[in-house]
Amino acid sequence: MLRVLVAEDSVTARMLLVSIYRRDPDIEIVGEAGDGIEAVAMCKALQPDVVSMDIQMPRLDGIEATRQIMVERATPIVIVSSLDASDVRRSMHALNAGALMVMAKPAGPGTARYERDSHDLIATIKAMAQVKLVRRWASTPPYQAPPSPAFAAMRTSASGVVVGIAASTGGPNALRKVLADLPAEFDLPILVVQHIASGFAEGLATWLSSATGRSVVLARHGDPLMPGVCYVAPDDKHLGVASGTIVLADSPPVEGFRPSATYLFGSLGRSVGPSAIGVILTGMGSDGVAGLRELKEQGGSVIVQDEATSDVWGMPGAAMRAGLATSGTALDEIAARIVRTVAERRPA
Repeated sequence: MLRVLVAEDSVTARMLLVSIYRRDPDIEIVGEAGDGIEAVAMCKALQPDVVSMDIQMPRLDGIEATRQIMVERATPIVIVSSLDASDVRRSMHALNAGALMVMAKPAGPGTARYERDSHDLIATIKAMAQVKLVRRWASTPPYQAPPSPAFAAMRTSASGVVVGIAASTGGPNALRKVLADLPAEFDLPILVVQHIASGFAEGLATWLSSATGRSVVLARHGDPLMPGVCYVAPDDKHLGVASGTIVLADSPPVEGFRPSATYLFGSLGRSVGPSAIGVILTGMGSDGVAGLRELKEQGGSVIVQDEATSDVWGMPGAAMRAGLATSGTALDEIAARIVRTVAERRPA
């Protein structure tokens, strides 16, 4: 039985979340906290498998509650937030504090997206409960020191090379790690598909930019690919590239996803062929495998996160089982692997 602690100050919203989680017979609600102080205390006392955490709460907000939980008793935390612009921004900062994922609060029963949102929330809670965490010290930054000078000194300019990165559950922090570890002079365009609840894509781009020091923007149709810029797929749009420009498409979801990793990787394979680098990170399901296969058939390179460092080894595991990579790459090594692959692809 999966033991869940729900932290939410609104009684109505808390009742809704509890009713959604209880729809799954494998979930047990072990506690309900009305503010961040209660959440920290109950997490320590009840030792849940996962915490469903609100952002705006009295006495102690969700960001600080997350930070304290990660110091006192590291526990998987999923931020369940409203789509208010302020909440979206603060939800992203909760990832810095140690939260694994952000989700939107489902609307009430009878609304158009209630069933889909409820299913996604339950699936995410169950997936994140399996993530093995280590305790954080209050003064310890989330990630290791910057890459060595030798790594940072590697020049990456390579005509026509485009990097595509896809992730799902657990992906925001993995993306932050990869982008932060790339050397400052990494001057290639990067396209990102991150499965995230509708309404959070722009906030994700803003957060990644501030957290990594790189230029990260929400992709816009028809914009030219610019050196060193990272483009994040917007809500409910496929992201691709054609003739050096961004393509956003309303075509049907691929295997249930829009944006789709398979769409992105397939587009890169068709557009830039041997100059394409596809990177698949932590996430549930198998989105991206078909696109990576097409990218590889066109001469592109594939990098797959390994099982040991993936929060959820669904997407990368499916890519490995499909034979798209001979071995997985640890999250700490992916940026360096990208740089080495670019160096191998540079024209003579």
